[in-house]
Amino acid sequence: MNRRYLVSVIDDDECVRESLESLLKSVGYRVNTFAAAEEFLRVDNIGTTDCLILDVRLGGMSGPDLQQELIARSRSIPIVFITAHGDETTRERVMANGAVECLLKPFSEEVLLAAVHAGFGKRCMEPETG
Repeated sequence: MNRRYLVSVIDDDECVRESLESLLKSVGYRVNTFAAAEEFLRVDNIGTTDCLILDVRLGGMSGPDLQQELIARSRSIPIVFITAHGDETTRERVMANGAVECLLKPFSEEVLLAAVHAGFGKRCMEPETG
């Protein structure tokens, strides 16, 4: 890895945030975690996040709502959606709007890491720095 990628995780379940943070750090990624989409926007990690792991259902702004907000701001961040609710309509919508993947919980570490890696591939179309 030429540089350490930053993955931002947004999930309202603290256990999920902690387990994903631990997994991602164990393979060498930098990680920021957030309990809400609004918190992510407030801290303004948009420009530094290389891949976003985003829960579909959150209190307040939903994952798909955040995706739409990023599109409205013309900000392209690869998004891997995660959800405990297998709603095919939502999956089709977020994928049509450019999501890398939409994974149904529980998912394996390997499947999640492959999706994140695919997100980096989309991000790496930009020139590498550092």
